[in-house]
Amino acid sequence: MTLRHRADAVQRASAYLHPGRLLTSTEPCAVTTILGSCVSVCLFDEERGAGGINHYLLPHRTAGAAAASARFGGPAIRLLVDALVAHGCRKADLRAKVFGGACVIDAFHESDTPIGTQNARLALELLAAEGIDVVARDLGGARGRKLVFQTDDGAARVAVL
Repeated sequence: MTLRHRADAVQRASAYLHPGRLLTSTEPCAVTTILGSCVSVCLFDEERGAGGINHYLLPHRTAGAAAASARFGGPAIRLLVDALVAHGCRKADLRAKVFGGACVIDAFHESDTPIGTQNARLALELLAAEGIDVVARDLGGARGRKLVFQTDDGAARVAVL
């Protein structure tokens, strides 16, 4: 198949992001992930054309888990920020978009604070503490999401599942 692009179209690599992982890129890349109660923090520096995304499962580390695992909110956000700074981004230039945090299992609707809500709250608190502006969010609800995030310009498309 031959793809035809407009002259101003950007050629992007594509990648799928699994839970508990993160991806950063200084090249244009469209990253797809599926979120339920998990949260993805998407950071981008539009001026440098760099960005990244994480996909964490739980807000806090569980007993016996590695301290710096991207499966947990705190380390996942810190690792993402650090990786982008290592790519030459300035933290002051980073912008965030945050997605996920749904309560997709009926039994969890009755708990005091569902995991999805905890995940979402943690992302917003940690980004505020880092001084990173959240320019878009799609959080909570009862249904999962398919997210496609473009690392170079921060564009994001969300489909409710």
